[in-house]
Amino acid sequence: MKKVHTDYIPQLAQIEQAAKELKSVVTHTPLMLNLTYSEKYGAKIFFKREDLQVVRSYKIRGAFNKISGLSLEKNKRGVVCASAGNHAQGVAYSCQLLKVKATIFMPSPTPRQKVEQVRFFGKEFVEIVLVGDTFDDAQLEALSYCKETDGIFIHPFDDEKVIEGQGTVGLEILQDSEAAIDYLFLPVGGGGLASGVSTVFKVLSPKTKIIGVEPAGAPAMQNSIDQGQNLKLSKIDKFVDGAAVQQIGDKTFEICRNNLDEVVTVPEGLVCTTMLELYNRDAIVVEPAGALAVSALVQFAEEIKGKHVVCVLSGSNNDISRTEEIRERSLLYEGLKHYFIVRFPQRAGALKEFLVDVLGPNDDIVHFEYTKKTAREKGPALIGIEHRTREDFAPLIKRITDKNINAEYLNERPDLFGFII
Repeated sequence: MKKVHTDYIPQLAQIEQAAKELKSVVTHTPLMLNLTYSEKYGAKIFFKREDLQVVRSYKIRGAFNKISGLSLEKNKRGVVCASAGNHAQGVAYSCQLLKVKATIFMPSPTPRQKVEQVRFFGKEFVEIVLVGDTFDDAQLEALSYCKETDGIFIHPFDDEKVIEGQGTVGLEILQDSEAAIDYLFLPVGGGGLASGVSTVFKVLSPKTKIIGVEPAGAPAMQNSIDQGQNLKLSKIDKFVDGAAVQQIGDKTFEICRNNLDEVVTVPEGLVCTTMLELYNRDAIVVEPAGALAVSALVQFAEEIKGKHVVCVLSGSNNDISRTEEIRERSLLYEGLKHYFIVRFPQRAGALKEFLVDVLGPNDDIVHFEYTKKTAREKGPALIGIEHRTREDFAPLIKRITDKNINAEYLNERPDLFGFII
């Protein structure tokens, strides 16, 4: 456990100065009324569209504010960062604009698309180093490189200038809102965005209830606030990669525990459902972290009725190769897809009986793996079944039980489920 002490308190004047520095660099993204979710929750739901930012996330704000504020001597030393995503793109684009050399460390398994985007935004000013298997590995190398070269490390969230840059999102929201904002939902990873934006709202809109939203698999902010100290999680689910951190910042911890009215978590499967809803209904493409704020609305469905609500869509850097995984996680969360190991008698007609007597009219086999075992009475098959509605599951289980089918349910066995599927 790490005790936290920081004297830094961001000031509105500093964030307003950051806005002036960023005016010619970042896009003033729209605050848009969303009819789909407004009707769903009986409220006025607005989206702050940082997914439309020049690098498709808000990260350019903090990165440029930090790098542009460095002295000429520090700029000559070059900057360094570690990131597998949005922060790297923000740093790369900032360095191209400012003509500052950058060395960006990314984990070796980083998808090629993300590496190419960093290279595109940084042009000749950026050197990319692929190293290690995880973000932590890349960050250790980046920090070591900084010591060797006297480079300037650009932290993704726990930095005063970064926090002030991210806070400009809050200024734009209040500038564009035509009415008082009752609720503000902010995605939380390391806490930089939440720290900056909440600072603005505490001064200019103190009656707004500010909700921080984390992925359930990485509740670093919630755990730390609950325990009263900045804790490091021993293990996290990295699916919501733009917000899954093991430990928040010292500065962001102090600011957020004072400014946020509440921090909630949302399951990764619900995030996937939200991503698909946003795309299918409104043609909005977001990355997992970009869907966090909207995903939390269901927890406040009664509170926000008739209210004026803003959700920050933080980014849209989603890899299309993840689409099938996103759909799968959504179906599992919604209770529409189930996996079983069924041990069939190794005789003719056993599978046909299962299809006729066990499957219902709304049950669709979407996965089937079976290999006949010699010298055995039974052979296991891995079967995935998809339903039209959640209510189709209970009758399926009853038919399996009534027919005395030897079936093992895998959805509640993460040890087997994660290995086989």
